[in-house]
Order: sequence, then structure tokens, then C-alpha cells
Amino acid sequence: MSNESPKTFHVKNYGCQMNVYDGERMAEMFSGRGMEASDKEDADLVILNTCHIRERAAEKVYSEIGRLRRRDGSSPMIAVAGCVAQAEGGEISRRAREVDIVVGPQAYHKLPDMIDAVVRGESSVDLDLPGLDKFDALPKRRKSGPAAFLTVQEGCDKFCTYCVVPYTRGAEISRSFADLIDEAKALVDGGAKEITLLGQNVNAWTDADHDLGSLIRALDRIEGLHRIRYMTSHPNDMTDGLIAAHGEVEKLMPYLHLPVQSGSDRILKAMNRSHSRDSYLRIIERVRAVRPDVALSGDFIVGFPGESDADFEDTLSIVREAGNAQAYSFKYSPRPGTPAATMDDQIASEIADERLQRLQALINEQQLAFNQATRGKRTSVLLEKPGKLNGQLIGRSPWLQSVHVLAPGLAIGDIVEVEITESGPLSLKGEMLMKVAA
Repeated sequence: MSNESPKTFHVKNYGCQMNVYDGERMAEMFSGRGMEASDKEDADLVILNTCHIRERAAEKVYSEIGRLRRRDGSSPMIAVAGCVAQAEGGEISRRAREVDIVVGPQAYHKLPDMIDAVVRGESSVDLDLPGLDKFDALPKRRKSGPAAFLTVQEGCDKFCTYCVVPYTRGAEISRSFADLIDEAKALVDGGAKEITLLGQNVNAWTDADHDLGSLIRALDRIEGLHRIRYMTSHPNDMTDGLIAAHGEVEKLMPYLHLPVQSGSDRILKAMNRSHSRDSYLRIIERVRAVRPDVALSGDFIVGFPGESDADFEDTLSIVREAGNAQAYSFKYSPRPGTPAATMDDQIASEIADERLQRLQALINEQQLAFNQATRGKRTSVLLEKPGKLNGQLIGRSPWLQSVHVLAPGLAIGDIVEVEITESGPLSLKGEMLMKVAA
């Protein structure tokens, strides 16, 4: 443990967009204390902001902790934050004595006090799940990039049998409507032209008579905000108002990430997913009825306990029927403490591997077809980062595609109209036609 208060910090984020948001808020908090951001190798404090969704997540964190040891045998002050911290708890300190701080995803606003405790030579572990306290304690938003994240909802009450989120993030909680509008305005004042609303079940957000659809309509009235997105949503929380917003709010981008996980009703029931194959497809039909050009994205798990060949074929068929612009697919792996981890008929790894390869081949085929269909179209692109070529910038289309544009004289944060000239499986190229907004 260090006996000096750290002057520099580095936040390493793993996993989902909500972790990216949390990492940004940590960085703002440390900067407000006069600390400076630094590379991982040189920082006095390194925060590993962890995710527990992927396979062997905890072991990967322990490996990263080992790599933080410097050549002279010393280590920076190390904080393990996020969902692995919540799940592993004090076991992290027992297995990795280099770790000074263990803090869960709902308590990271206490990091400054925890750092002070470490400097005094005290251990520091906080795994409380105190609801919305952290948002009240965090500093106000200031500078932002052109595309910003805004967490509106955390936690989950769905208890899917494969998922650790209800145990690591707690029950569903929603931030207040007024606070979200204030933070969104601050992000726009700080430079954001696009805001993505985040939540474990983002469309479960509610505050009094507001739902996510009405929140989106309120954000639509913020001057200077050009684009709105949201993720990750749950089929059972796709309200009539939210579906209508897709057809009525121009700033709401034509992109919907709506995980289904399986195309088999039998497996959906075993997963404790409260929707069916047919109800999912009906939602997609309703969204496309009001926004025909919407790009659909989803999540799929293969090799869930008891999944038969017929069940897997049902998943392939729902992919074909729904049509995905992109999707995320995973091989099931058991998470300790979840009901699925102790279910009978666990699927052999080689069978799950083969199914995953077949599923990903179909998803890749659909993604390429979707991208190729945009060739020749004129569309807007929000420029977000520099490309590898001189004068090249990379941005996102309304359908969340990566678009490379040769745009000399333009800047990150500009919105330009382009014509898509080339399309590949992962990205597009566009010819700049005119600037839409600076």
C-alpha cells in the first residue's frame, strides 16, 4: 500500500457501455480532486472497472492485476471496481494482496474517501448497493465528446437464469426525470451532439407519469442535441409510447438493440425470459411499421443447458425471420450462483462451439447484406475520431455503422452528409457532400 495520496490515475474499463459511463464519471471525479489522467504504466492509481458478463471474467482481472507490477517490484495503488468486485468481494484482497480497494458498481462515488483510507494504512472494501446515492454525489457533467452516454436506469428485476446482473447491480432503479434532463443539457453544453441512454433494462426506466418514450420526447426539445439512442432494452418493456417515438421523433436514430437470446420458446422459458418467440417478432413488426428503415440488433446465447438441435434451429430461424443489421452472440458459460449453472444437461463445449460458428456466420451474412444495401445512399455521419489516413475522420451513420470519410478541414464533432461509396462487413466509406452541423 502507498502512504502517499495518488496524483495521477488511469481507469481501465471492461465490458458494456454502462461501464464506460461509470469510468468517465470516475475520471471526472478524480480530475475534480486535482488528479491528472495518465497511462496505466505510469499512474499512481489504477482502477480496473470490471465486467462479469464474459467467460472467466474474474480470472482475467487477476491476470491484469499481476501485470500491473512494475520492474522494480512496486505496484501502483490498485482499485478493483465494477461487477467482478461486487461478485468476488473480499476474495479479491485475499487472492491479490496488491489490491488496495474493492468497490462495487453502486459505490464508486466513495472512491475518494477509500483512497484516503488506504493512504492511512487501512483496508478499503465497499460493496453496498445504495441505489441512486452515487448520482447525487458525483460532480456535474462538463466537457463531453460528440457522442456521450447517459445512464438513466440501473439494476435488473428480471432474474434470467443465466445472468449475474441482479446480484452485481441490484434491483431496478430509475433516476429522476429532472436530473436526466439537467445532465443531458450539461452534456450538450459540453459538446455532445448525440446521447445514448443506458440501462441494464433501459426501457424499464420510469418516473411518475414518464416512461422512456416521454423522456426521449423531452430530450428531443433540447437545442443542440441532434441524435438520441438507447440500449439495452428488454422486449417486455417496449411500451406503445416508446414504439410510437421511433416513428415520431426525428432525433431518435433508426436503431434498436433488443436482445431475444433464443428462438426456442422452450429455452426462453428455461432462461426465465418473459417473452416468447412470437411476441418478440410482433414487437419488431410494430417498430418497422412506424420506422421501416430501423436497424435491428440483438443478443443470442447458444449452448444453454438442454438446448437441442431443434432448439438451435429455432434460433437460426428467428435470426432469418427478424433480419439483423448486427448482433452479439455468445456461447453459454455458467456463472456461479445463477440457477442455470446447476441445471442438468449442460451442453458439451464442442457442440456449443459449432453452433456458435454457424450462428455467427449467419449474423455476419446479414450484417454484410445490410451494409451493402446502404451503398449509394446519402446519409448523415457524426464525426467522432481521426482515421488512419491524412484528412480522414471516422463517424457513425444513423444505423450505428462505422463510416470512414475523407473530410479535410472538418473537425471531430461535425455532422456531415455523405454518399456511401463502399461497404464491407464492419465499416463503410463515404464521400463528403456537405456539412450539416458544426
